[in-house]
Amino acid sequence: MKTDKVLTIGIDIDGTVTSPSSIVPLMNECFGKDLRYEDCYEYNLANVYNITDAQFDEWLDQYGHRLYDESPVHGNADHILRKWYAEHKLVYISARDARHRDVTLDWFTRYQIPFHEVDLVGSHDKLAAASKWQVDLFLEDRLENALQLSEALQIPVLLFDTPYNKSTLPDLVHRVNSWDEAQEKANQLFLARTSF
Repeated sequence: MKTDKVLTIGIDIDGTVTSPSSIVPLMNECFGKDLRYEDCYEYNLANVYNITDAQFDEWLDQYGHRLYDESPVHGNADHILRKWYAEHKLVYISARDARHRDVTLDWFTRYQIPFHEVDLVGSHDKLAAASKWQVDLFLEDRLENALQLSEALQIPVLLFDTPYNKSTLPDLVHRVNSWDEAQEKANQLFLARTSF
């Protein structure tokens, strides 16, 4: 159901609101590696770290709380999201499991990041949640999600540039390098409707 807010903006958390490099130091510590963020050439870090998907899932199960608690904010995301909150409905749609809701909300409070809804779907498939919340724009770092959401919902997606999402993009997916660029692109896309 639409509100009096101008836009409903769907926002991924990890790698979008949090720094995309934040997982690397913790994985290095746990797996005895010395990889750099730039070495993460694909989203599936199990392949990057030469471990199985099951080992990665087990690691995330054990260290997810610490990762979500310690991740820094991505650039000036907090400042821009505080500006957007007054005019737009902010719905965070994340692959995090629901059991990580408390650490997620504590982190949002610590960094004064406002939200209207936080939907932890426990899966990389965010399409049903994005449909449910009727999002007009989505912010994401995972290429597969950006492609799926833009095509299925016919909405623009802002894809934060990372080493693991290099690809030619369709017209509705726009690569951005920073939150300032995201704000500028959102302004261009929705100039007739609103201002960011």
